[in-house]
Amino acid sequence: MKTRIALLGIFVENKESTPQLNALLHEYGEYIIGRMGIPNAKEETAVISIVMDAPETVINALAGKIGMLPHVSVQTMYSKIS
Repeated sequence: MKTRIALLGIFVENKESTPQLNALLHEYGEYIIGRMGIPNAKEETAVISIVMDAPETVINALAGKIGMLPHVSVQTMYSKIS
């Protein structure tokens, strides 16, 4: 199946959602090729970037599930290289 490289930008506005987010990322771990998290202790928030190499349907499924988590926002950007 054809895969694409994508970057998911995730804002976590309440740390109570972190366990559910980590469970989703673990579930899709085989497609994740990079992850960087930047905590903001002052505001008790975090910014996480996830790089994936996966079929577009898998990327969209993960982004959709992340977007349904309370206090979590996600945006997806795709590479032009296919």
